[in-house]
This record gives sequence, structure tokens and C-alpha cells, in this order.
Amino acid sequence: MPGQQLHPTALILSRLPSASDSFEQLTAFGGEHGLLHCLRRVPSKKPAPNSTPLDIFDEAELWLESSNQGRTWFIKEHRLIRRHTGIGRSYAALQRAAAVSGLVMRNPVSDESRPGIADLLRHSFAALETSDRPEIVWFKTLYCFLRDEGYPVKQQWWPLLDETDRGIVAQLLSQPLAAQTTDNETVARLADRLEDWVKAETEIRLA
Repeated sequence: MPGQQLHPTALILSRLPSASDSFEQLTAFGGEHGLLHCLRRVPSKKPAPNSTPLDIFDEAELWLESSNQGRTWFIKEHRLIRRHTGIGRSYAALQRAAAVSGLVMRNPVSDESRPGIADLLRHSFAALETSDRPEIVWFKTLYCFLRDEGYPVKQQWWPLLDETDRGIVAQLLSQPLAAQTTDNETVARLADRLEDWVKAETEIRLA
């Protein structure tokens, strides 16, 4: 009897070896089903030229099957939608992409938040692929994640800032990356302050 079937569009957040050399473990996130823990068979020979193996930060259409009530999904087939190859060209972008993935993997999100979080991942990976300002992408992603999950970041963290920093944060959040002029040191300082507030005032796990 065939197992439970699922056909989501999802973003790949991690890719790790499994206990078996024949499979690898993938963690994906989709706007409809949230986190999906998957297994993919590793080809025993070199993939065909027209075959595109899944990689971390990919967005893909997945055909899944589970025999254990959805705790683990076997990837029967996939269709690549977008590959963010540019992320790997910068170590800083790669670090921040991993931080974005980890943020979503470590922290459960409500069912109604799933589509918004999927969009946030999609926009963050696209920005990290093309921009040379990964610290700003991380700051904006963390702030938006907190806001969308209902944490009072505007009501509680914002008042802790002085007037100058409030103006900088407003600019960071409202302007496109290409128009940003805030120096990296200032962005890093504000990101550290936001992360300190997260650690002290929320249950969000950053690491």
C-alpha cells in the first residue's frame, strides 16, 4: 500500500549525510506544510547530464511519500525552480544564509505564518545572492521574522534605541538594499542589540 503523499513547493534549508550512505537528509520549508524532514536517495553513479540534484538554498517542487505519518518524507521526484548559486561566492553571504535557515529550523512557526515565512526565506536568499550587504539582509530578516511571529519588537525593542538609531533602523527596514548607505559597523552594532533583546526577552533560538 502506498504511503502518505505530498506535493509541496519548498526551500531547502539544510543538507546532511544520513546514517546510510545511500541517502542524505534534507530539511525543507514550504508555505503550506512548514518544516519537512526529508530523505533523498544518493545516486550510485554519476547523475545524468539533464539531472539536477537538490542543493542547500534551492527552491523546488517536491513529490514526497511518507510511511511514518509524515515524520520523515522520501523525495521520489523533484523539479528545481530556483538555485541561489550566488550565495556561495561570498563567505559572509553564506554565513548569513545559514543563519536565516537556522532561524526557521530552530523555531516553530504558527500555521497561519507559514506562507509569510516562505516568502521571507525566498526574498532573503534572493537578496543574499545578489547583494554585497549580507549584514543588512540578516538584520531585516530577523526583524521581520520577529514581527510576523507576533513578538513586540516595535513596542519593546524600538523604544530602547536613541533617536539617531531609530532613524537608521527605519532606513534599514524601508529602503531597498541598493539605496542603503549605513556602514557595516553600524549595521552590525544594531544587529547585535536586536539579537541581545531576542535572547533576553523571547524564546527564539538564534543558535
